[in-house]
Amino acid sequence: MKPSTSTQDYLKRIYDLTESGSPASTNDLAHELKVKPASVTGMIQKLAAEKPALVAYQKHQGVTLTPAGKRAALEVIRHHRLLETWLMQTLGYSWDEVHEEAERLEHVISEDLEQRIAAALGHPVRDPHGELIPTEDLDMPADDSAPLASLRPSQTATILRVNAHDPNLLRHLDSLGLIPGSQIEVTDYSSFDNNLTIKARNKTTVLGLNITTKIFVQVG
Repeated sequence: MKPSTSTQDYLKRIYDLTESGSPASTNDLAHELKVKPASVTGMIQKLAAEKPALVAYQKHQGVTLTPAGKRAALEVIRHHRLLETWLMQTLGYSWDEVHEEAERLEHVISEDLEQRIAAALGHPVRDPHGELIPTEDLDMPADDSAPLASLRPSQTATILRVNAHDPNLLRHLDSLGLIPGSQIEVTDYSSFDNNLTIKARNKTTVLGLNITTKIFVQVG
């Protein structure tokens, strides 16, 4: 049976929070989902009691996805990122508009429609923000990108992905030429505040950690 919308939202957020290998805390999930920690605990206990279990949970030790939970999370992530790509390439949405639309549609499209969208788009590997799209077999391709924050002066790189959904931030990055595929050069670094001076498309700008930790690049 297809997981409910609420279940899919939880699994997707748990996947995002545990990509680094550490369990997700109930407080982090409550913050991401904008609900009370007690509600998160109740939902996690429900997901852990599913047959098969979708999460592994121990009190005060956080939550991780089981193999079944991970597949369910990757399925909705695949829907979301394919939908974002389709909305931008086919319907003319901009990259700062697609997230909210895809959030609504990801829960309701059929597997047949998912396959047709993927085929019509030529089976894309990345979405408009450069995020990798899980394969049809629900495997996440390897990500070898590095955060822009790790670069230092004289290094050059290509932007691969932007891990952000805030429309205002995305429009700001677009105006600076900091979008997937853009070539950039780091020209200065401040050890006091970790600000980077970046040159892209003949524009020079100073970026703080709030932005440089959300942009991921391929160095060289």
